[in-house]
Amino acid sequence: MTDKIALDAAKKLAAITAVDQWVTEETKVVGIGSGSTVVFAVERIAERVWKDGALADIICVPSSYQARLLILDHNLTLGDLDRHSKIDVYIDGADEVDNAMVLIKGGGGCLLQEKIVASCAKKMIVIADYTKKSLRLGEQWCRGIPIEVSPQAHVPVKLKIEELFGGHAELRVALMKAGPIVTDNGNFLIDWKFVAKREYNWDEVNRAITMIPGVMETGLFVDMAIKCYFGMADGTVKVQNK
Repeated sequence: MTDKIALDAAKKLAAITAVDQWVTEETKVVGIGSGSTVVFAVERIAERVWKDGALADIICVPSSYQARLLILDHNLTLGDLDRHSKIDVYIDGADEVDNAMVLIKGGGGCLLQEKIVASCAKKMIVIADYTKKSLRLGEQWCRGIPIEVSPQAHVPVKLKIEELFGGHAELRVALMKAGPIVTDNGNFLIDWKFVAKREYNWDEVNRAITMIPGVMETGLFVDMAIKCYFGMADGTVKVQNK
């Protein structure tokens, strides 16, 4: 191994550490987040189930279509919020984590369902590589805060956010198809690039944006995660607590 490990190796370290500490024999229902780091978490859960013979009765509740496919591909028991609305632990990645454990999520477009599943969990645990850790939001993640909106409201929402908080908000456009990205819920995404180095009260910002008519949810996760595991470049795992 070199002095600086690859990002995938760092993600895997964080995922394995978190799963082994938080998904135990007492865990009955686990929420599965979305994104590249979560792939390693599902792989570890499946390994515990099928290779180690543990966690035989565990039920996995997905936060996106991608998460649903991961659960099924690994032959794990698929649950849903209709039957399993009380989740023991929710494991997910993040696009950025600041020093106060405020998260930016939604780079992959799954923020609404992720926040719904996370809100049903007793504990939310974040897994990420070292590039996602910041003292303040915007240091590492430069693509803005994702906001899921009703299609007819994307222009009014964009203008209102810019009026309230400055910066620039833009509709997220697809790369491999014509037109905007469409979420699993049939909505559009706005990415708000807030003013760099400006002091924001993210709890107040999140609440204000959520109250704008047409906003389904924001990618700001405030006071939700209790612990974050970062796979570091030197092959260690750094833990950040709320």
